[in-house]
Order: sequence, then C-alpha cells, then structure tokens
Amino acid sequence: NTNQFDGLIKDLDKMPRHVMKLVYPYYVNATPIRTGNARNRTKLNSLTINSRYGYAGSLDDGFSSQAPNGFTDPSINRLEQLVTNEIKRIS
Repeated sequence: NTNQFDGLIKDLDKMPRHVMKLVYPYYVNATPIRTGNARNRTKLNSLTINSRYGYAGSLDDGFSSQAPNGFTDPSINRLEQLVTNEIKRIS
C-alpha cells in the first residue's frame, strides 16, 4: 500500500530530530555541574549537540568525578536505545 509506505517514510524522516530532542536533556544532565557554565553552554542545533566551552574534551574524558565516564558515550548509548525503540514503534 502506497499510503502505508509514504507514512513510514515520513516517520523515518522525522526520527533523527525526534530522537535528538529526546537525548539532548539526557546529555545535558550527564554533563558535570560545578558553576553551571558547561550545562548552560551546551546547545542542541538541529541534529548536533554542541558543547560550546573550551574544557568540554577534558570533562568528557572523565576529568570530573561527577562524570568519570564522560557524557558523550553514555549519551550515544541512550541514543541507540531511543533509535531502536523508535524503529520498533514505526514498524
């Protein structure tokens, strides 16, 4: 059925933005907080999360005891779960 196929394509087209909107708060919450600068300067820009501060790499490498595993890898794991769930939902 063409309508079903078209609906599936629309859902798949929306999925990247949808899952990024879902993973963004997870990423921000996984970012260590001391002064709030790191979290305040982390922004979602379409399909990209930007950490707009100079020490993002150090924090992501586990420099902070608040996030010894960083925040990118745990967020990628969460993103993979979200994509899997969305694919199951769509199909």
